Amino acid sequence: MGTWIAPSAIERELYEAKLGNDWPAYFDTLATAWLFIPMARGYADAHPTSVLLEPAYFPQARARCYVAYTAGMLPAPTADVVFKRQSLAWFAARLEPGDPPFLAVNPGSPCEAFLPTSPADRAVWNAHWDRAPRYGLEQNKVHALHVGGPLRGPAAFGLACGAHLSVRNGLFWNALGYHGEGYTKEREKLKEYWGVTTREEWLVTVEQLLTADLVSAVWEFTLRIRTALAKEFAGPVDIEHWRHATEATLRANAERAAEPRITPEGVTVARPRSTAEIEGEVAGVQRVIGRIARYEQRFRADGILGEGRFVRSVEAWDYGRASQMARWGLGARLCTLQEAEDAVVRAGRVSRLAYRSWEDLSAGFILGRCLQFDEEEYGPWYTDMAATHQALTTDPGSPWLNIPWD
Repeated sequence: MGTWIAPSAIERELYEAKLGNDWPAYFDTLATAWLFIPMARGYADAHPTSVLLEPAYFPQARARCYVAYTAGMLPAPTADVVFKRQSLAWFAARLEPGDPPFLAVNPGSPCEAFLPTSPADRAVWNAHWDRAPRYGLEQNKVHALHVGGPLRGPAAFGLACGAHLSVRNGLFWNALGYHGEGYTKEREKLKEYWGVTTREEWLVTVEQLLTADLVSAVWEFTLRIRTALAKEFAGPVDIEHWRHATEATLRANAERAAEPRITPEGVTVARPRSTAEIEGEVAGVQRVIGRIARYEQRFRADGILGEGRFVRSVEAWDYGRASQMARWGLGARLCTLQEAEDAVVRAGRVSRLAYRSWEDLSAGFILGRCLQFDEEEYGPWYTDMAATHQALTTDPGSPWLNIPWD
């Protein structure tokens, strides 16, 4: 028992408290933990707002018990069994006379406990809940599965490419067999934020992200002009040089688009674009350049970009979300574990082609997120990402410090 490797910090704390017969510490940890209840997927689909508690007999307790698992103890997702997330306080309020005499926490593991469910015992649960500092793992911190999640190899690399959102949301960065916040919650989030409710919609969305089709073509065009100038002149690019080169490219493209073209169907006469349309496009791209330059200045001040460095591409904004979308689809049972892993590995592959380092990828991801949501307010859309970048570049357990980029 003393050599047991706990899947995560949650189970390690429970195990150490149990080993030391320190039950107050055990309840302190349990009060902060997400507790997952297994149930048939068919029931969860038919009753999305309900939780079905089904007791099972355990010889250790010589009684039938309700069952709950902490996040690190969850098995790989399967098609028929899903888990709903609740809290210790929920159990304290839900149980009533006639229910089983015990709540089995992580049964069958070294950190298991069979907790009496009398009113007096549930009052103790509530007391620990009331003084718990949080519910769930701390956000903007690196959390990992030490058992049950890849720490090396292509899948781990792909998961690390999406680690911004895992760290931001207090989730295990390397949980490939993903349950997230529970089956129903994962389905709700995909519907609300992505409009994804079916397997077909998930397949389309993950492919769009893996090919960077959702990131703005204007942002990418603007950044590529600067990258080309930096290669051509072997050094940093002055913002005015960048502005002039971008404007010249836009105008040249507009002129070429207005020229007749020979195609297999014959000569195609293009419709010349109006002066107002071209001028509007030029002005819009100049605004984008200004926004990017100001964000990069802030990135340098906050340690996201090194001095003299610049963002090469914002495709990481799509690739990082593709890594997460793979897991979200699995949590919502819209794909298989193998399909999720294939998408994660592919996200790592395209990220490696587009970027040179974890820091390079991080700056691209954060800039894409800010351009889409932050509106130069430097609010939570930015500050949360600055905090995750700090964690991922300094925490000794961070994948960015343990998985080589090359």
